[in-house]
Amino acid sequence: MNDYLMAALLFGSAFLVLMSGIPIWAGLAGISLTFILIFSPHTLSTVPYVLYGSMDSFALLAIPLFIFLSAPIAASNASRDLYEALHKWLHRIPGGLGIANMIGCGIFAALCGSSPATAAAIGGVGIPEMRKRGYSPALSTGLIAHAGTFGILIPPSITMILYGVATETSIGKCFIAGVIPGLLEVFLSCLWVGGVFFYRKYVPAKPGSLYYIREHEDDRVYSWGERFRALGKVLPFVLIIIGIMGSLYGGWATPSEAAGLGAVLSLFFVMTIYRIYQPRKLWEILVKTLNESSMILMIMAAALLFSYVSSDLYATQTLGELIFKLPLGKYGILVFINLLLLLLGCFIPPAAVILMVAPMLMPVITGLGFDPIWFAVIMTVNLEIGLVTPPVGLNLYIVKNIAPDIPMSHILLGVVPFIIIEILVIVLVTVFPELALWLPNKMIG
Repeated sequence: MNDYLMAALLFGSAFLVLMSGIPIWAGLAGISLTFILIFSPHTLSTVPYVLYGSMDSFALLAIPLFIFLSAPIAASNASRDLYEALHKWLHRIPGGLGIANMIGCGIFAALCGSSPATAAAIGGVGIPEMRKRGYSPALSTGLIAHAGTFGILIPPSITMILYGVATETSIGKCFIAGVIPGLLEVFLSCLWVGGVFFYRKYVPAKPGSLYYIREHEDDRVYSWGERFRALGKVLPFVLIIIGIMGSLYGGWATPSEAAGLGAVLSLFFVMTIYRIYQPRKLWEILVKTLNESSMILMIMAAALLFSYVSSDLYATQTLGELIFKLPLGKYGILVFINLLLLLLGCFIPPAAVILMVAPMLMPVITGLGFDPIWFAVIMTVNLEIGLVTPPVGLNLYIVKNIAPDIPMSHILLGVVPFIIIEILVIVLVTVFPELALWLPNKMIG
């Protein structure tokens, strides 16, 4: 069979199977085994070795450990306390309530590394408060849906771990590379919220307007004592993230070692601060960690089997060569890759996109002279957009569950300005690659 036809058949079949709603690991494993039996039955005996080899990696320990770090926090009231602490500090800033939600999502994303969990935790508290204090339904829901996506960019990020393993790139450097672009995205998003506040202060919203803040969020006065007391419960968890980033940046620990220490401290602080020490609740935390870890690792094993099959059938190399030969120039090919990632992100979850596509694109990226660490950021921001665009758009459905009375069309329109911000971040990181590479290049070890 022609190589191009084989590549189209393999990747097209995988895309259709994943679109059907079947579990990702089952779809990728089923397609892989089907193509082995039809086109390369003599390699069937290698499947157990491929699956074992894909999981035999010390770096993969970081996945269940970071999930174990986030599970106790998600089971506590840390998200509510984080939101309230930020609100007390930022309520006097124009658009301060929205900015508090944005920064709260950024910090909680760093604590849990999950976009849907961030949107659900902060949105459950923040959306009702914003609507009560004059934020439009579109702005309040669009803000949370977008801010939840910080979970896959701001470290520690599970998707960055998957990217590092799939492309054999330093996970620690991928983590650090996401810091400045992540902060830039948070800053630009806060700037938009503040801009809406000022604009609507002088240009009142007309009936049917989507973006407005009708009044100042909070006229109460909080004393410095109240502000510092509010930090008491959340500061230990923030220090965990600072410690993890510091240990990785200084070269004192691997991601797995940092995650292990962070998980122990997270459980300790939740038990002491929130009094979650009952055996039943601790068992629920452990079961949740086990379920999520098993799901991600099964997806990874199936995806790496799929990568093996696509390489064995020369599909990966064929598509890579086809993209590399496009008469678009270096940056034209990069634009094409971005559009491809945006398209895939609209239909397939980020983990599956990274594990399927990143190994195929890596020879193209390095062949064009781009840095794999830099591309980790570009790919992740593209996948952030996929989390807030239909038909998958997981964060959209989470926000819809929080505010069922708001039409999905309003939520989508509320997200549009933030999608533009994410595209702007991609452009800025492309034009100024040091935004992603400066910190990793300064790392020790």
